[in-house]
Amino acid sequence: MTDALIHTRLPDRAPPISEAGIIHWARANLFSSVPNTLMTLFSLYALYMLVPPLVNWALINANLAGTDRTGCDANEHGACWTFIKVRFNQIMYGLFYGANPDQIWRPVLAFFSLVGLIIPLFIESFNHKGKLAAFVLIVFPFIAFALIHGGWLGLPIAETSEWGGFLLTFVLASVGIVAALPLGILLALGRRSELPIVRGFSVFFIELWRGTPLITVLFMASVLLPLFFPAGVDFDKVLRALIGITLFQSAYVAEAVRGGLQAIPKGQFEAADALGLSYWKKMLFIVLPQALKISIPGIVNTFIALFKDTSLVSIIGLLDLLNMSQTASQGHEWKGYDTEAYLFAAFIFWIFCFGMSRYSKNLEESLDRGHKN
Repeated sequence: MTDALIHTRLPDRAPPISEAGIIHWARANLFSSVPNTLMTLFSLYALYMLVPPLVNWALINANLAGTDRTGCDANEHGACWTFIKVRFNQIMYGLFYGANPDQIWRPVLAFFSLVGLIIPLFIESFNHKGKLAAFVLIVFPFIAFALIHGGWLGLPIAETSEWGGFLLTFVLASVGIVAALPLGILLALGRRSELPIVRGFSVFFIELWRGTPLITVLFMASVLLPLFFPAGVDFDKVLRALIGITLFQSAYVAEAVRGGLQAIPKGQFEAADALGLSYWKKMLFIVLPQALKISIPGIVNTFIALFKDTSLVSIIGLLDLLNMSQTASQGHEWKGYDTEAYLFAAFIFWIFCFGMSRYSKNLEESLDRGHKN
């Protein structure tokens, strides 16, 4: 019986279709059905109609030479990147550094120093991540502020009211993110607390700030907050905006972290209690690491939204990247080149938002390695 099965001839079959390569991918994703084929052809036609003219306008026929609009006015078929070149310092650093280009090294040094300090945190073999992270979060902001603001060692003072452009956007977003994350974690823990007062306060705080538009928060921080201080006491406008953004953002971070806490199996809490761990040890070493890993997409999503929402500070008279770009294009010498200003600002926003999204994806993959076969 066994020999008969071995020598039984199997029917001839076609070899399996390869599932690798661009052709298989196109068949499976672009031409799998008649509607998908029609949509693919329509999309290709739309790209053909839009991309070549955009490339011609933005790159091939663009103007970059010169220091005024003469060359741009002579060539109406190309983008005027000369405007960006001339106004670059103002758009990136604000009014003070735009008028004092010899001082631009200060914000540039602060920015690249931060980048240099952050890089070791992503190196697995680096053994002092905790100390370096504490330095970056607690000490470095004061060093960066002293360097950018000036007023010591002969550095001219750059008042925060003159900060603008990408510098102001980066300060508002980075400080808001760093300050809102721990506050949001505490609020999420408070909302799940068994203490009625703590839970009630956390719920009230979160729902109050989540139910208030950011424009209203900034307006209150700029106009109404000074009314509660004694006469002669005045907070810096940028500081008031930072306080409002931090409180607003912490409510959204709290909800993202709360979702991660609810996803933790009850057995994890019971196992920590069985080991005799205190509440804070249980949260710090058992629960929060798992909850934060689950909450990474939601947390990063709120950070990306915060980075883009910094443009709303224009309502209180601060000129962030978008509003500084718009202001630079409203001058008489460059009037009419708003498109280039908006595209340049959009490109910078896209770089940082896309970078945050890619980093969050890589972080998720690195944290999931222990669960993969």
